[in-house]
Amino acid sequence: MFMDYSLGDLGSIFVMQAFAGLILFSIFVLMALGLAIIFGQMGVINMAHGEFMILGAYMTYLTSNLFQTYLPSLYSIYFFVAMAVAFLASGALGLLVEWSMIRFLYKRPLDTLLATWGLSLILQQSYRSIFGAREVGVELPPWMMGSLPVTGTIEVQINGLFVMGLTVVITLSVYLLLYRSSWGKQVRAVMQNRVMAGAVGINTEKTDRYTFGLGCGIAGIAGSAFTMIGSTGPTAGQLYIVDTFLVVVFGGAQSLLGVIASAFTISQAQSTLEFFLSGSMAKVLTLLGVVVILMIRPQGLFTIKVRR
Repeated sequence: MFMDYSLGDLGSIFVMQAFAGLILFSIFVLMALGLAIIFGQMGVINMAHGEFMILGAYMTYLTSNLFQTYLPSLYSIYFFVAMAVAFLASGALGLLVEWSMIRFLYKRPLDTLLATWGLSLILQQSYRSIFGAREVGVELPPWMMGSLPVTGTIEVQINGLFVMGLTVVITLSVYLLLYRSSWGKQVRAVMQNRVMAGAVGINTEKTDRYTFGLGCGIAGIAGSAFTMIGSTGPTAGQLYIVDTFLVVVFGGAQSLLGVIASAFTISQAQSTLEFFLSGSMAKVLTLLGVVVILMIRPQGLFTIKVRR
């Protein structure tokens, strides 16, 4: 596999694939953050999480078209507006779904899985009916196009750097919200002991609703970031949902550090293997590696100790 390349070529290949892996890592982290909040904090298996991501992507696409048509002079800043719109749209849909369906299915994981899987099919068909079956893309603003030379043979894409910077900002924001705010304490209290949290005056139903909405809103931001590196279609979310669940379970569903470490490991492994092997074979080998590690450590890479 490596014999056809010189050491210099291999070094350049590994650096380029490592950067590509960091872009994939950024999408994984944004997707997994929302899912970790919903699955890790609430115990809800949300099979429609990918469709919340695609809703964010479509909101970004619509915002891009609106700016191109009516505000072309401000197109360079459209993405920041689109990101806010994507967060609000996906978060609002998440609040509606929690109120109308999820709140009746707590402590029933199989029913929740089936219900959200059905919701994902409904959302896919809705996107297909509204936006069409073809994939759509957005035009990057001028400052986000092009690449920066690192060496004579290595260049990094500016849009990829932007996505990675966005991931850092969102991750820090989620950390501060969950671990340094009073609302985050309420979320973690409900997760650890719902009965006791309710007994001390925490509105557990409202906390659940806003937690689910936050997780879906972060998925919408992931959809906005996704438009920077790829096109959007009605079923694009299904391409990432399995990898996202894998990241969350492998890292530890209740650990923010575990999600980050898991996303980095899986994205780098897939990116490097895809260059030398086929994409499907890279996924198979990555999955096998994760399964072996989970057999040794079924609780994931990182776990939170909770007094029982």
